[in-house]
Amino acid sequence: MLSSVTAIQQGLNKILGGNHLSQEEARLVMSSIMNGEATSSQIGGLLTALRMKGETVDEITGFAQAMRSSANKMITDQENLLDTCGTGGSGISKFNISTASAIIASSVSVRVAKHGNRSASSKAGSADVLEALGVNIHLNNTQAKACLDEINICFLFAQLYHPSMKYAAAPRKELGFRTVFNMLGPLTNPAGADRQVLGLYDINKTEIIAEVLGRLGLKRALVVASYDGLDEISISDKTKVSELKDGIVHTYDIHPSDLGLRVHPLTSVLGGNAAENAEIIKGVLSGEMSPYRDIVLANSGASIYVTGLAGSLAEGVHMAKGAIDSGKAYAKLTQLIQKTGEYDHEYVS
Repeated sequence: MLSSVTAIQQGLNKILGGNHLSQEEARLVMSSIMNGEATSSQIGGLLTALRMKGETVDEITGFAQAMRSSANKMITDQENLLDTCGTGGSGISKFNISTASAIIASSVSVRVAKHGNRSASSKAGSADVLEALGVNIHLNNTQAKACLDEINICFLFAQLYHPSMKYAAAPRKELGFRTVFNMLGPLTNPAGADRQVLGLYDINKTEIIAEVLGRLGLKRALVVASYDGLDEISISDKTKVSELKDGIVHTYDIHPSDLGLRVHPLTSVLGGNAAENAEIIKGVLSGEMSPYRDIVLANSGASIYVTGLAGSLAEGVHMAKGAIDSGKAYAKLTQLIQKTGEYDHEYVS
């Protein structure tokens, strides 16, 4: 077993030799990074070597466990708690579909601890668009828990809950390509959510990530990646779904018609900056009929389904439609703005 001090060096040498890390070795390697024990050169070398070798279930799980251990946590009942955080990185300028889906799911009594960050590669991350909508994203653990308890939804701003990520920030930026950290963010919900819809930029890794989620203790999850390149359920093409349920991962494809939705060109669901995406989301939640509505229905339906409130994805879509058309979804956004506005816009841990 690697010692914590030499973990990064030994781990790098092992990977460069074409070997995989065990789950425990990976945990120690990431712990050394999160503790500030690894240099930028070591981190950059590790990320590059992993990208070239390809990450395993053991490695991703160990890395995620270490990141979870170093995070600021929000202590709450984890049973049937949903996250809709995805990887991003699709390279397609879409709007914030998972954020809109989280709000809709919450409006039908799903408890949602939405984890997210500012934009890294797109024009607007979930934190950016929520701010543009008027939501205070700078809530500490106690405030976020109160928000969840009182209105069924809270936002956990990744920068505030994962301070140790600062040690990897410079190497990631300098490398300029996607690394294992792009997959790790959605695996490290600070509230320990046990249900998740996770959009993935790499369609070849859906089963791997679903298995990792199972090892991390999630009860149910959908890992989705579309054949037209979205890290979401698409309404322009089929989507690959790896579903974790009862400890087993089952993979299948879905088409928009399976959800009772029409097919739209990918260009019809593109977004823009935070302000533009906020207007799109408000339009969807207000009941405007558009391709934007349909892709949000697909993904919010999945969010409802994965909690067990709906017996199928199509039933989840039907429930999401009802939430929008009844006004519940927009009312939930209003609640979120009002509740978070009660707190100062300065994070205190």
